[in-house]
Amino acid sequence: MSLLARLARLAEQHADDLGHEVRPLQIGARQIDTDREPVLMGVVNLSRDSAYRESIAVSAESALRKARVQVAQGAHVVDLGAESSRPSASGVDPEVQLRSLRPVVEAVVADGIAVSVECYDTGVARAGLESGASVLNLTGSGDDDTMFSLAAEHGASLVLCHIQGTHARDLDGTDVADDPFDAMLDAFGRRLERATELGVPSLAIDPGIGFGFRMHDPASRARYQATTLVNSFRLRRLGVPICHALPHAFDVFEDQFRTAEGFFAVLAHLGGTGVYRTHEVAHVRAVLEAVSLVDLEG
Repeated sequence: MSLLARLARLAEQHADDLGHEVRPLQIGARQIDTDREPVLMGVVNLSRDSAYRESIAVSAESALRKARVQVAQGAHVVDLGAESSRPSASGVDPEVQLRSLRPVVEAVVADGIAVSVECYDTGVARAGLESGASVLNLTGSGDDDTMFSLAAEHGASLVLCHIQGTHARDLDGTDVADDPFDAMLDAFGRRLERATELGVPSLAIDPGIGFGFRMHDPASRARYQATTLVNSFRLRRLGVPICHALPHAFDVFEDQFRTAEGFFAVLAHLGGTGVYRTHEVAHVRAVLEAVSLVDLEG
């Protein structure tokens, strides 16, 4: 069966989910309709454990320079993280994270750039917001109520990630379900309802395909990621934008891995994604602009 036929069958199976609209996403002072203007979230890593070496900033000055470049390339917001989410990475004490994160957030925000803080610790979240971050990218949470209240207090948006455990390195090794979307709808639905109750002004959801999980081989992992990207429209019934951390699938793309996020961006677009977290802002922007030119009506 051709890919087009498989996509047609998927659309037919879940036809009721195809027409759902989602609310705009707040990025700082802007309200963005992500279906009309896809949000690009650039990535700057303050931890040297990151697998994507090109994203690592070795100093506050390096982080600010990288953030400026990403905004010039089209990023709407820059995601700063002080601990790698790789399961094999070393944990970083929250106090150590704060020492590297605070001055960078302050410097980037002072430069007029919207900042997202990737975190799961409430102390790191609080410090990021107090330093001027306008988005929390929650790659886990052991205390949702505190996280949600902090976001509401500071008028910040939240990206809620689907994860088995309290954070990415706390995964329990459970095999990924063949079709995880019912579980995602349930988990996200409950968290979105609670976040709204506590006053969070703007929300997005991330199915969490960028996190480590047990797979039999790299090809199976890439296949799961691709399938999830295309199926993401099934989550739009929750009424909020879908965010994806685009994979780079090194084991599949090898020395061409820097082109991988563009490939996965096409699949994400087909799946109704509105927020693209990417290390390759310029490349993904060009790919999405090219995709927007394609008119398949005829």
